[in-house]
Amino acid sequence: MDKYDYLIVGAGLFGSVFAHEMTQRGKSCLVIDKRPHIGGNCYCRKQSGIIVHEYGPHIFHTDDERVWGYVNQFVEFNGFVNSPIAVYQGKAYNLPFSMNTFCQLWGHISPTDAKEKIRLQVEKLGIGEPRNLEEQALSMVGPDVYERLVKGYTEKQWGRPCRELPPSIIRRLPLRFTFDNNYFNSRYQGVPIGGYNGLFEALLKGSRIALGIDFFHVDADRTANRIVFTGPIDAFYGHRFGRLEYRSLRFETEEFQTDNYQGNAVVNYTNAVVPFTRIIEHKHFESGWQPTTVITREYPETWVPGAEPYYPVNDEANNALYAKYEALARQEENVIFGGRLGSYRYYDMDQVIAAALDAAEKEV
Repeated sequence: MDKYDYLIVGAGLFGSVFAHEMTQRGKSCLVIDKRPHIGGNCYCRKQSGIIVHEYGPHIFHTDDERVWGYVNQFVEFNGFVNSPIAVYQGKAYNLPFSMNTFCQLWGHISPTDAKEKIRLQVEKLGIGEPRNLEEQALSMVGPDVYERLVKGYTEKQWGRPCRELPPSIIRRLPLRFTFDNNYFNSRYQGVPIGGYNGLFEALLKGSRIALGIDFFHVDADRTANRIVFTGPIDAFYGHRFGRLEYRSLRFETEEFQTDNYQGNAVVNYTNAVVPFTRIIEHKHFESGWQPTTVITREYPETWVPGAEPYYPVNDEANNALYAKYEALARQEENVIFGGRLGSYRYYDMDQVIAAALDAAEKEV
């Protein structure tokens, strides 16, 4: 058998976009994935007529016109706007942190009053340069918002106290003084009509696909001239410097004989005593009409070998360990690393696509 030009490990966003770009240039690609489906964590399935996001909610958002134009070649997006709700001790609050949130906390106040209330709370704390996530959050929103809506959720998500987490994590959360419940500030936003599978089917058209295949059981050198690896970079190198740390997730999905379970696509549970971080009601991503509904409870878990790694833990120790693997990767002549796990960093979907497009351009 002739060699493929590329062996692409992982049929998620990075691998699929790269495969599309290479096949469009006349290159041959073999795309393998250890899972029994394409699409990576964006994979969707249908249950009782409802599109279910199998690995948690994926809402596409971007300000990058190149990326927005790119994905719209393949699928049509609906007008879904992410407006999550947070529940703390039985009371609901709007997210992101906005005038709706502040009014729910303190009663009807003006933007000027809300800014002053937060300023006074922060001033009393006397925090200089934030050294950890807790100090970062407190210096942004003060203790009222932090204790109700940040602390418990974040510690469940990452499995450690906020004082032990880097401040960079909390900087992703929007803070605004308008009555706007749109979580993202991005210009473009939505979910593909019918789910994400159509996007991946279009991207992978022209590539050879082999599912249920473990890369470490493949003779890569005989299979292809070059490798695109989107799995954990430490696994690629046999964990020679030690294992990088990840967070994993467990999903508990249930169907109910009602047309509306919680009235919103995403509801976060920010109290530490509630074991899950959020409940997803999938039909609300597409304004579903079905007489039943499907929900998923999301439980963060400690990653152990054999579990699915979802989130890199980018603290100081893990970043230092990753730097050793990155140094090895830079020496590779025929291997490209990409995606969250291959790059050991948190990426939004549009950032993964942009990185894959850039990697493809660099190749040619």
